[in-house]
Amino acid sequence: MKKTLITLISFIAAAATAFSLSACTKPAQKVKVLEIELTAEDYSFAVNKGNTELLGNVNSYLAEWEADGSLDALINSYFDGTATFSYENKTATAQANDFVVATNAFFPPFEYYNEDGKFSGVDIEIAYNIAQKLNKTLFVKDMDFGAVIEDVQNGDSDIAMAGLTVTEARLLQVDFATSYYTSAQVITVLEGDTTFEGCTTAAEIEEVLKKQSSSYVIGTQTGTTGYMYSAGDADFEYDGFTNLTTKAYDTGALAMQDLSNGKINAVILDLEPSKMIAKSINK
Repeated sequence: MKKTLITLISFIAAAATAFSLSACTKPAQKVKVLEIELTAEDYSFAVNKGNTELLGNVNSYLAEWEADGSLDALINSYFDGTATFSYENKTATAQANDFVVATNAFFPPFEYYNEDGKFSGVDIEIAYNIAQKLNKTLFVKDMDFGAVIEDVQNGDSDIAMAGLTVTEARLLQVDFATSYYTSAQVITVLEGDTTFEGCTTAAEIEEVLKKQSSSYVIGTQTGTTGYMYSAGDADFEYDGFTNLTTKAYDTGALAMQDLSNGKINAVILDLEPSKMIAKSINK
């Protein structure tokens, strides 16, 4: 389900503006996303290993929505600018009958805050639809990306929906539903950067990266595939690039802003969020 993004979420614009107010070493510059797929991965939702009923229900709903075309329609709406869904928690804390979702709401177009400060995104709307099927009230718990799996494993949330990739390590902690989206990691650099000029494949990008020194800094989001790809991870079978420096950020938007401000050399992040954040920075 590879999609083309043609819309901009205002949250990212607001976030970029806020970040630009912080101290920076150089004036903000435009960035460019190199749409050469460095990885291929499937997004999935994570549930507690003991919750086989919920896992079965989620898989059944996803199969139903994929069969009738509504899943693709929902996802496409966030890429063609027609999505209107937003959600605000009904209570300050989760209640007994709530469907509690652990997420990191800084990963547009999958989860983010819209201009009204409400939750929106592909995963949030799917979560709402699942809650409706279960006759429950949705409650969204926004937290650090690295905490969502543990929150589900501990039984504090029913499900994690945060652009998660299935790994062997995560499978030891939680169970995963059927994949609902295929993504890829890409690299973003400054608009005038010619480091990767002429590269057309992932292998060519990697050869260039292997020639860099420790002074070359790649920004990534903590705990994501991008971080593991750059730093190396045995579970993902990524060798990483030990010759250069991988810097982890709480969000991809923060990494992109440091790139724009000339503080780092590149960012590795999922394709659609990369395009969305870059569009905001370049406006």
